[in-house]
Amino acid sequence: MAQLPDGDRIREVRIDALAYGGDYNPDQWSEDVWREDIRLMLDAGVNMVSLPIFSWPQLEPEPGVYDWGWLDRILELLHEAGIRIDLATATATPPSWLLRAHPEMAPWDADGHRLEFGSRQTYCPSSPIWRENVARMTRAIAERYGDHPGLAMWHISNEYGDHVSRCWCPESARHFRRWLQERYGDLDGLNEAWGVNVWGQRYTSWDHIETPKKAPGPVNPTKLLDFERFSSDAMLELFQVEIDVLREVTPDIAVTTNFMSMFRDLDYWRFAEREDVVTDDAYPDPMDPTSHVGAALNYGLMRSLKGGRPWLLLESSASATSWRDINVPKALGKIRVESLQAVAHGSDAVMFFQWRQAKYGQEKFHSSMLGHRGERSRSFRETRALGRELRLLEPVRGSRVRSRVALVVDWDSWWGSSASESLPSQRLQWAPQARAWHRALATLGHPVDAVRAGRAAAGTPFDGYDVVVAPNLYILEQPQADALRAFVERGGTLVVGPFSGVVDATEKVHDGGAPGPLRDLLGVEVDEQWPIADGRTESLSYGDDVLEVPSWSEWLEADGGVEIRGSYASGELAGLPAITRRTAGSGSAWYVSAMLSPEGLVTVFRDVLRTAGLPARDEVSVQAEAVTRSDDTTDYTFLLNHAADPVTFRLPVAGLDLLSGSETGDAVTLDAYGVAVVATPRAAQVPFLTLTPTARPIQAAPSKELA
Repeated sequence: MAQLPDGDRIREVRIDALAYGGDYNPDQWSEDVWREDIRLMLDAGVNMVSLPIFSWPQLEPEPGVYDWGWLDRILELLHEAGIRIDLATATATPPSWLLRAHPEMAPWDADGHRLEFGSRQTYCPSSPIWRENVARMTRAIAERYGDHPGLAMWHISNEYGDHVSRCWCPESARHFRRWLQERYGDLDGLNEAWGVNVWGQRYTSWDHIETPKKAPGPVNPTKLLDFERFSSDAMLELFQVEIDVLREVTPDIAVTTNFMSMFRDLDYWRFAEREDVVTDDAYPDPMDPTSHVGAALNYGLMRSLKGGRPWLLLESSASATSWRDINVPKALGKIRVESLQAVAHGSDAVMFFQWRQAKYGQEKFHSSMLGHRGERSRSFRETRALGRELRLLEPVRGSRVRSRVALVVDWDSWWGSSASESLPSQRLQWAPQARAWHRALATLGHPVDAVRAGRAAAGTPFDGYDVVVAPNLYILEQPQADALRAFVERGGTLVVGPFSGVVDATEKVHDGGAPGPLRDLLGVEVDEQWPIADGRTESLSYGDDVLEVPSWSEWLEADGGVEIRGSYASGELAGLPAITRRTAGSGSAWYVSAMLSPEGLVTVFRDVLRTAGLPARDEVSVQAEAVTRSDDTTDYTFLLNHAADPVTFRLPVAGLDLLSGSETGDAVTLDAYGVAVVATPRAAQVPFLTLTPTARPIQAAPSKELA
């Protein structure tokens, strides 16, 4: 297992400004283009670039034979121009000579097919040959450039798991067995954890255990869950290989690896523990007019991974991407509002993929800051204007987002609710449920942080929040339940969603069934999970409202002291409790047993927020977003209009708009894709902004992020 980094020391990124720029691939261009690039970078306000992410073959064209000259020259030119370097270790993909010399390090898919060279990430994360060469290349780069005066931070690998996050090769199987031995100790422990008496799956030798492949019927769900955990840990070990080298050679330089927003395959809580700064790659879909809502959830996770510290947006799109089925460009103004949304949510950087648009290869149609038309391209005009605006936001750097609401993000429950083939329904999974609950809270005007269920077990409770929501905690252990209870008893409001507290960490159903360790706190028992048949929609009564229940319900039995806030109004469960609330100590714990429509969630969460003493918007609009970052003296409230219709925010106090330099009154109206950043003296409570009824609802387009 990889070891934790030394102590709690955090190394800072070496740049004294909001970082602005993007990935730079000078090895794709002749050197006579480089000086023109730097001239235009300075014109656009670029002060940091990421390189040489995919350049291992150019840096080591033959085993042990290095060609540093071109990289030396471009680094010197960038440094002379005052542009900082996010220096990659160039280990994002192996050179062909390494893979041909060691074909055993190639990854396999679940059907036993060896994946071929010709794309990127053609490696097995568990391969000792790959790890040995990664360490060697990282050391070579660190020893050559660790003292370079332009070095801002280390960029390890690139987008871990984007193409290969799980491997089923023989080496992965051997690594999986070692991981299981460390987790369970002996075969008796493993057989007990996996419940092997079902279907006669008892193991009598470690060598009998393989990675989970296609079987005649459903595969053991605990084995599937452990393979998800193992695969994330294998990638984490690979990450640690490079961290160890960099800590040894350059102990004072910050390290990071760029995450991919809310990414299922890797437990980012554990990855973030190992690095100095969180960085993220974010690509909201221009075809979805509400994609900024999902982006806000992603950014809430990014800022929370390091306890609220600022993070860095390391990749985004200047316009269209090249990897969707249909790659729609961004409307005029969307580059600006989406970039400043990331800053609003805690990023101290706006970086793009990439600086100059490629002429060849898989990403030649992916937009860039400098498009195919050069400085005449729309993307360059817009990103140059954005770079100038970012300088006006320098006071915001280092400040932190203020939020009173948090959402529990738990990879075990994510994996457990999506890996198994043996669930009551495949329509209730963690990610869609989490995004739906977040959307309701965002619609009601609240930025939402992320909190870690597992962190509670380590002794860090949910302090600082008034409301904590857990859309789904399929897997739940007693220490997590204890921390949630302590939060409620101290005065917090907890909302737990359906199919929670069902099993323990080994996929065993809790005694007495769901909600398991939360039974006493919530005051309810789930007699049966009751998914709703396709083509049907049931309903529940909630005060004077009737809410749609499209796909999931539960047969609840409530204790006598539980308040029934809503009851099923149709179907076989008509008259039974659906939504409950129970007081405990100074707080309260809610249980929502049904999946609800977006409108129904807004109704319920408006009630939750107001019962908890928090404001909630009457005027519902996903187009208007207000987020506050604060330092010791000042609130910086970002007002963002994500649509083409104007929107008006009502302000609690007037302030100074940093972007326009003008004083505001008691209201700010933003035109299409408009942004204002209002500075006011720091308030005791998080500023809450309401809207005038000028915004019209926007329907969400289908999004792959819900998968």
